[in-house]
Amino acid sequence: MKYKFNKVFGLLLVLAVMNSFQLIAQYKTTIKVGSEMFDQYLPIIKEKRVAIIGNQTSTVGSIHLVDTLLSLGIDVKKVFAPEHGFRGNADAGEKVTDGKDSKTGLPILSLYGRKNRKPSVEKLLDVDVVIFDIQDVGARFYTYISTMHYVMEACAEQHKKMIILDRPNPNGFYVDGPILKNGNESFVGMHPVPIVHGMTIGEYGQMINGEKWLANGVQCDLLVVECQNYEHSDFYELPIKPSPNLPNMASIYLYPSLCLFEGTNVSIGRGTQKPFQMIGSPLIVETGFSFTPKPTPGAKHPKLDGEKCNGYDLEDFGEHYLRSLGKLYLHWVVAIYQESSNKTDFFRKDGFFKLLTGDKKIREMIETGKDANEIWESFQDEVKLFKITRKKYLLYPDFECIDINY
Repeated sequence: MKYKFNKVFGLLLVLAVMNSFQLIAQYKTTIKVGSEMFDQYLPIIKEKRVAIIGNQTSTVGSIHLVDTLLSLGIDVKKVFAPEHGFRGNADAGEKVTDGKDSKTGLPILSLYGRKNRKPSVEKLLDVDVVIFDIQDVGARFYTYISTMHYVMEACAEQHKKMIILDRPNPNGFYVDGPILKNGNESFVGMHPVPIVHGMTIGEYGQMINGEKWLANGVQCDLLVVECQNYEHSDFYELPIKPSPNLPNMASIYLYPSLCLFEGTNVSIGRGTQKPFQMIGSPLIVETGFSFTPKPTPGAKHPKLDGEKCNGYDLEDFGEHYLRSLGKLYLHWVVAIYQESSNKTDFFRKDGFFKLLTGDKKIREMIETGKDANEIWESFQDEVKLFKITRKKYLLYPDFECIDINY
């Protein structure tokens, strides 16, 4: 009888889980991104001269936003491209050059590189409205929000209207990480926010404006075209990879935690088939898992090119566990530092780790032997304070307002 009861109960449980997944799938299909909400922005850009800041993620369904607007008779003058370029296939940090779109003939102007980050007066002279439509992944050091900052600043200074076509944040279901401190600002972190800010790119734009983070406190004439049927508790799966080394949801969930290794001499799998899903170094002992980075599209010059890296495959952890964890996972960077046979060369000499964490104390705590939990606890009070500011700019129901049992 016990076996029969468990068997029946198990069948009912499986059916319940399947039904819940079907309901979730049905719900997900109802989410509409900002670019699909034509009634909210087409009347504003009709008869206007338009520039688009976009990349391969800037789509309406399966059609690129540029092609969609041109087919609707909108006067698109030019396209500005962020890091990784208009088609999203340039390496991280690779120079993005100006050019011409082969399909439409429109000029493509780079917004990546020290001299190109903010559109000049000359480049916006023939433009009335700037549309920003790029899929973000919700981490402070993902540079699309830095590009947005400079575009907002240019629009504010040159009296141009800016429209952000909002998109869900795949890491929008939690907020965590040290707050960026004064003196640590760079293109991989411009604002006093935690590593995982838990905001859509539209909400983040509103925060930049509202907190007067633009130069001289200027504010942009900004419209955010909201998504429909999105909540921060949703686990939104991206239909298009947002950059060359974030190929799937496992890498996107792992990104906020693993990107800290970019400030070290540890590989996170660039130059392999699983970037941001593995960690490894020649400076740690055999672990039973290893990989050798080699040049690949999107990683032409990978860290530790050709060197055998002992380490760990984190794909399953990223795909199945991080969502329920809902926090920055510091155990790996602490553990690999402790396992390293050459701690002197663990961190890069250029201070990039400090720019990524935004707080020099994180490295100091790692080097003095603090464990991951103690380091994590050290910034929880400032995360709570940030959440108070964050709530002022939220456009969608927050994850903390909904009781979720995993």
